Amino acid sequence: MTTWTPSTWRDREAKHQPEWPDDGELDQAEKMLGQMPPLVFAGEARNLTSQLARVAAGQAFLLQAGDCAESFDSSADSIRDKLRVILQMAVVLTYSGGLPVVKVGRIAGQFAKPRSSATETQGDTELPSFLGQIVNDTGFTESERRPDAQRLLTAYNRAASTLNLLRAFTRGGYADLSQINTWNREFVASSPAGERYAQMADEIDRALRFMHACGIDGERVPAIREVDFFTSHEALLLNYEQALTRQDSLTGDWYDCSAHMLWVGERTRQVGGAHVEFLRGVENPLGCKVGPTVTPADVIDICESLNPNRVPGRLTLITRQGSENVRTNLPPLLAAVRDSGHPVVWACDPMHGNTYTAPNGRKTRHFDSVLEEISGFFAAHREEGTWPGGIHVELTGDSVTECVGGGDGIDEDALDEAYETMCDPRLNGRQSVDLAFMVADMLHSRG
Repeated sequence: MTTWTPSTWRDREAKHQPEWPDDGELDQAEKMLGQMPPLVFAGEARNLTSQLARVAAGQAFLLQAGDCAESFDSSADSIRDKLRVILQMAVVLTYSGGLPVVKVGRIAGQFAKPRSSATETQGDTELPSFLGQIVNDTGFTESERRPDAQRLLTAYNRAASTLNLLRAFTRGGYADLSQINTWNREFVASSPAGERYAQMADEIDRALRFMHACGIDGERVPAIREVDFFTSHEALLLNYEQALTRQDSLTGDWYDCSAHMLWVGERTRQVGGAHVEFLRGVENPLGCKVGPTVTPADVIDICESLNPNRVPGRLTLITRQGSENVRTNLPPLLAAVRDSGHPVVWACDPMHGNTYTAPNGRKTRHFDSVLEEISGFFAAHREEGTWPGGIHVELTGDSVTECVGGGDGIDEDALDEAYETMCDPRLNGRQSVDLAFMVADMLHSRG
């Protein structure tokens, strides 16, 4: 294998990259990014690796969740509400499932999206597809769809401001368990899952009061007042990722400082391709999406490429098989990795394999299909004696109507009421908390 540097990916085929119209503009943006402070630090990434090692060992559970594609226009309230839903889900999984939960957001960098077609046609007009706001815009004009390298700098600045806000919320008292009832906004409280959540919150509140009465001061227990919250995104735009890669002064290792965790997508996971080549050399914890066409041999090759030293917590395999395929396709993959001795985290992405187009033309996902894939994921692990380590879902804290089903019974006719995503449909807050209780029940019954 060739010696790795942050730029060796440039000698490989890089799929799903924009056709930047101005190389000089791109070079200038990369140089400016290279001079910016890191968004995250190497020690934080190492901390996440150690927490994921516990997941790989069956001692914790991974919740990775957030937007399909982040918007540059996300408000502070929207970011807070998204974090709130993730914290609600984590509390449900911890309390009802009985395990520590590692919390990783699809946030502060999930600005790029691969598309099945490089172009989009409306009427007689054909333009480049929308590739996420880090590249171009949603509007259908030539200027809006032109890839603009200055957007790489905007993405950095938006990620930095989002990270600052997340750190303030998770360290400044918002995540304090004594405030758990304040997270239960009306649109969750009025749902069946919200009622169950409120009951659980009251039980936690009583437990905290009991601890205080026993002389255990919650103000002095960081785990009660603060949470570890990590960021992640798909490492799709390699120019951006390389520009934010730094050499750690303590260890001499390279880290991609755009996020704590990076993953390679189903469309770009080719061993020998540019994306795997880039990621194999950074020491961040990594993920790889695993779709229905992957073979056991493919998965072992991915493990050998991205985690040849078999470091626990280094690699998460994120399966996206589809509800109809998971019970058949997943067991051979689990068996192959188990028998190889690779210490991976297995997580289920129940969203991407279950997308369909409703009669009104909206892309959607049915809550029952999402739940069925997770159920099949747990069943496959039970069959093979392996650990169902986590879930990877697309959600928002906003009261959207993008996925059908769930406790509120959203149907296809209701999709147009609040369909706000820039790309793929997301679970809303009610559906997300509902899903967390159902996954917690699966965890509880397993143990």
